[in-house]
Amino acid sequence: LSSPTVHVRRGGQALELPARDLVAGDIVTLEAGNLVSADGRLFESANLRVQEAALTGESVPVDKAIAIIAEGVTALGDRLNMVYMGTAVSYGRGTMIVTSTGMKTELGRLAGLLQSVKREPTPLQRHLEQLGRGLAVAALALVAVVVALGLLRGEELRLMLLTALALAVAVVPEGLATVATITLALGAQRMLKRQALIRMLPAVETLGSVTVICSDKTGTLTQNRMTVTALDVADHQLEFAALLEHQPAEASPELTVLLAGAALCNDAVAAAKPDAPATIGDPTEAALIVAADQLGLSKPALETRFPRVSELPFDSDRKRMTTVHRSAEDGELPGGWPLEAATHTAFTKGATDGLLEVCSRVLVGGAAVPLSDEWRKRIVVAQDDFAGRQMRVLGLAYR
Repeated sequence: LSSPTVHVRRGGQALELPARDLVAGDIVTLEAGNLVSADGRLFESANLRVQEAALTGESVPVDKAIAIIAEGVTALGDRLNMVYMGTAVSYGRGTMIVTSTGMKTELGRLAGLLQSVKREPTPLQRHLEQLGRGLAVAALALVAVVVALGLLRGEELRLMLLTALALAVAVVPEGLATVATITLALGAQRMLKRQALIRMLPAVETLGSVTVICSDKTGTLTQNRMTVTALDVADHQLEFAALLEHQPAEASPELTVLLAGAALCNDAVAAAKPDAPATIGDPTEAALIVAADQLGLSKPALETRFPRVSELPFDSDRKRMTTVHRSAEDGELPGGWPLEAATHTAFTKGATDGLLEVCSRVLVGGAAVPLSDEWRKRIVVAQDDFAGRQMRVLGLAYR
């Protein structure tokens, strides 16, 4: 779960070392996309966010800081000035000093706890064990009675011993193990048809004995991956799944700007694959890249046509992120691109209410029209509708 190499500062020199060579006291630099290779205390942080779902189950990246936390026992998820082995940096950068490595880390402690767990017998195994003990006792009692009666009748001792041995063997149900195995295998096959893979056959009977299931709803049960569900442009609202199913030959101008801007004003990294784009970064930003790519707007192609020249990272005061892009000569414009020719274009994404405060026009039919009170009301209603459906809502604007 740790990265194979890390960037370390030792003796005033920057080195790239295998993660297994880290020791307590090393200074390690962290950047977006890095896997943390040891537990460490942060002393530099620039908008650093770390995905800690592997340790805490928290599906959203955690903002890290270098502030000292008050004395006392602090839960793992509340140690905002620490980073832990097995987690991933999703945004920003930082520098940490290694405090523990290997089995001394929090992930190592969990591994130790897992190794110390004793495997409990399943209900079926317990029942079969009880049956075996019962048959053994019954066999011994039967043998004793038969031998005793035979000797009382004057039978030979050798004959009675052979008879006792035959009775003892006959009591043992040789076919029981085979029957139980075949029955459990059939149960595992039926479970597989319901998309449940059973690794241990006795677990089939255990699962059948379950009456109550207690579960945690965080990243343990989900894929920790967000997807674009719905889009709202100036003239209408679209369900993204339906849009993909009935994908038009050329997207509307508003839709093109919306998805292209969302992919450009974005710090997630896309690594194209034949089947689906792989992304590294914040789950929300990764979802926007995937959505744009599914409609033919790949981030690498967009960045070639509109390279980023400046940015204002997201912060809690502005509630938005802004990037400025230069219009390059090489590269093709997306189909139906409605924006006027300009040397630079700025894209901003963030809270819809915050964007409405700084916007004066809205894109309708490929043209910018004044943002009237009627338009503002319509946008607020759309935002409330999405929020009421438990969606994470983002707005996009350009200049």
